Amino acid sequence: MTNPAKAIRIGTMVAAHGGQAAERIGQIADLGFESFEPFFWQTTNGQNLADLGKRCVEAIGDRDITISTLGMFGNPLEGDKLDLETLQGWKDCIDNAHHFGATCVAGFTGRVRNKPLTDSLPRYREIWSELAKRAADKGVKIAFENCAMDGNWQTGDWNIAHNPDAWELMFNETPDDNLGLEWEPCHQLVYLIDPLPQIRKWASKIFHVHGKDATVRWDVVREHGIFGKHPFVFMRTPGFGDSNWTDIISELRLGGYSGAIDIEGWHDPVYRDALEMTGQVRALNYLKDCRGGDFVDITAQYEGGDPSLL
Repeated sequence: MTNPAKAIRIGTMVAAHGGQAAERIGQIADLGFESFEPFFWQTTNGQNLADLGKRCVEAIGDRDITISTLGMFGNPLEGDKLDLETLQGWKDCIDNAHHFGATCVAGFTGRVRNKPLTDSLPRYREIWSELAKRAADKGVKIAFENCAMDGNWQTGDWNIAHNPDAWELMFNETPDDNLGLEWEPCHQLVYLIDPLPQIRKWASKIFHVHGKDATVRWDVVREHGIFGKHPFVFMRTPGFGDSNWTDIISELRLGGYSGAIDIEGWHDPVYRDALEMTGQVRALNYLKDCRGGDFVDITAQYEGGDPSLL
């Protein structure tokens, strides 16, 4: 019987822009990860993605591990050299996702730099309407990461998909069914938004989930506010932050989500550097536990009868 617990897999992100994604997957594939998200930062550096996909799949071998999503993070709405490379990277990831076994490409929307968020909507519609059609023709979904990258409603230089009010505007501009969100609770907590009601409202648009959390220091908020010299929030690896991931995964299941929760490391102020993989493996096991623990197959016990009678 297929393990229904793995309808939501727990994995991690793997940097792909440096050319070592397949080798990295091979190094950590036996640590218990069930999925990987290879990701590029601004550029693919001219890599042959068909070959990279083949090598990543070969590195996984016969292990029960999937690659559902590729990441392409940059600003595809502007015209600088790296921005244009990001836009081309989106096209290349969409065209080559199948070589990885992926059905989703995720990243930032981009933004018209240093302008109010709404000023980006015409350019957003122009670029993403075309990319949505390109992706739909190949059976690929596009998921927008919900990180503000230090921007806000008035200004920024990476992403407009960081606020539910912005999502309403975006999906009105581009109502394509294959455009959605790469969601995580961290970026909601950073802006003091309760993530659980958000899942219930936006579940149909959540195509991929990042495993990243946050710790809000409410004592700092009460004494110094959120714009003072003292940090009021820290990004955390799951299991070390404020979110109740048992509730998050339950809400995702209730909303019909099936896919991966890929841990986004390299942000935790404690479990970093030499402790990075210690924190990630702890998060992996924590999230598996929050998913319900080991799957118990009762089909053999009732042999076709009603399992509710057991």
